[in-house]
Amino acid sequence: MKGATPSKIFSLRNLRFLAASGVAFAAFAFLLHFAFADELKNVSDTVSNSAPGAVATHVISYNNTTSTLAGQTIKLIFDPATDGFDGIQNIVFGDLQFTGATLISDIGSCTGPTNDEVYFTSTSTAPGDESIVFTVCAGDSLPTGTKSIVISNRIVNPTITGSYVISITGTQADSQLARIAIIENVIVTAAVDTNFTFTILGVSSSIVVHPAGVTTTLDSTPTALSFGTLSINTPVTVAQRLSVMTNAAGGFTVAVQENQNLLSLDGSDIDLFLDGAATATPVPWSAPAGIPDQEDTFGHMGITSNDGNLNGGEFGSSTALFAGNFNPTSSRVVFSHTGPSDGTTQDKGLATVSYRVEIGVMQEPGSDYTNTLTYVATPRF
Repeated sequence: MKGATPSKIFSLRNLRFLAASGVAFAAFAFLLHFAFADELKNVSDTVSNSAPGAVATHVISYNNTTSTLAGQTIKLIFDPATDGFDGIQNIVFGDLQFTGATLISDIGSCTGPTNDEVYFTSTSTAPGDESIVFTVCAGDSLPTGTKSIVISNRIVNPTITGSYVISITGTQADSQLARIAIIENVIVTAAVDTNFTFTILGVSSSIVVHPAGVTTTLDSTPTALSFGTLSINTPVTVAQRLSVMTNAAGGFTVAVQENQNLLSLDGSDIDLFLDGAATATPVPWSAPAGIPDQEDTFGHMGITSNDGNLNGGEFGSSTALFAGNFNPTSSRVVFSHTGPSDGTTQDKGLATVSYRVEIGVMQEPGSDYTNTLTYVATPRF
């Protein structure tokens, strides 16, 4: 016992000497430094939906400064302190992505040393340990650098708003905490008034108004079409430009209808194309047949449009096609679009409708042939 005392005294003196000289404190600090894992860098968790109780996709990113070695694990724990998350739903391999490593489904799929294979190991729904674990394959390692783990629509957000921890840990050397904020959704409201503007414009003479080369013969105005004095077997064409500007989601249609055939005070009329048949399926223009005692073949009036989208381009492109079914008991659609329009884009907000009259030698004379055309523009809100 006497021999032991000097040893204790010597050790105590030695410790005091080390403490006085600062060596012990330096050693203590050195030990503290290595007692804790290195921190992961640039850690973040981006969620697809931060509303309380929502099922969200998580994109967890980090930069490991120490390689993750074979057999080591990467464990993601969702709010380990308070168990605030309402659940990890049934996660399967297809729900996961791992950038910065080669993710495989299980240990049996490890292929050997490739330096970056990691397999989906397990999940836990235990309170305080709601987690997902990945393990590095035998013989492999994950080099330092950026990693990103995506869990698609399997994590249920906490039902109470606040800040929640996601721990990136495991047996790997590095670890760190990320946080996400669970907040109430913001309800955004607005109102947009409906709008619809329909404009009729006149068209000058000698203007090409159809892709097949139909050219106007005379001027028109927004409120009048004048065919002048008609010459036998000479077609006369006048036109109007139609403009529609609207925010109607379903677009619009524009139809036209006459109140009567071109009619003179003595009861003579110029019938609708073709030879009074009020043709519904557009066909190429042809002169009146001029059959005696069949007055509806003496002259006729038809219509065409340059709306190339109308019913699959029914008024033609290489050859202009005309119709005649815009009589008092029906109407003819001459312009339409399936969505909002700007009033200036051809086939969507702008189209030109052309009217043609031709008479034969037997058309009854008269200086007062007249009728009225009515356009009906219908938006689909």
